[in-house]
Amino acid sequence: MAFKLRRKLIHFYVKIVRAEGTPTYIARGWALGMFIGCVIPMSAQLLISIPLSFVLRCSKIGATLGTFITNPVTVLFIYPAQCWVGNKIIGGSLSWEATQQAARDLVKLDVSGFLHLGGDLIASFFVGGFLLAAVCTPLTYFGVYHLVLRYRRIKAALKAKRREKHAAAAAAAKKE
Repeated sequence: MAFKLRRKLIHFYVKIVRAEGTPTYIARGWALGMFIGCVIPMSAQLLISIPLSFVLRCSKIGATLGTFITNPVTVLFIYPAQCWVGNKIIGGSLSWEATQQAARDLVKLDVSGFLHLGGDLIASFFVGGFLLAAVCTPLTYFGVYHLVLRYRRIKAALKAKRREKHAAAAAAAKKE
């Protein structure tokens, strides 16, 4: 299990740092995906993030993969917390248990349990989502930006070192 998680993390790291474009372009795409993943319900995320990535001129891959913060596994934790926090901000009366049940119903695509909570839950979802996005989006942008810069600096240094080594070998061969 830990090995699979590590492989997935390495896969995402490689996807991030080897993407084409400037570090800003790549980071902007991932930040957009994170924002959409936090604010928009799971079923509509890609329908919004991909066209928006064209409009905002950012990484399409980043915008797509960034939405995966919410997936059928993580949504069981993120949505209830997001709704509960949003509900506390707007002064609602939803309980933690009610928001957990609504998230389970949403994942099972059972809308009846979700709808009986109505406007309070929907308002709580979006308020909590915007708060989560306000925290995660800048962290994602700057994190991805620095990952890409660091990778490219290391890659350039290794390339320069290799070039230097070949030049030294060529110079030594000339002397002989």
